[in-house]
Amino acid sequence: MKIVDIRSKTAEQLASELVSLKKEQFNLRFQQATGQLENTANIRKVRRSIAQVKTVLRQKANEVKGEG
Repeated sequence: MKIVDIRSKTAEQLASELVSLKKEQFNLRFQQATGQLENTANIRKVRRSIAQVKTVLRQKANEVKGEG
C-alpha cells in the first residue's frame, strides 16, 4: 500500500484498515507455522503496512490534539 493512499484516508478508514491488516498478519503467521506459506515476503509487507497505518493514525491524532 502506498503512503499517499494511507494519508488520504480518514481516521475511521485507517482504523478499519488496521484491523484487516492485523487479521491478514495472523493468517500469514498461521500459514507459516503450518508450512503452507509460499511467499514469505508477504509477512514483511503486511508488517510495514501496519506500521505505516499506525504512524499516520498517530500523526492525525496529534494534529487534532494540537488544534484543540
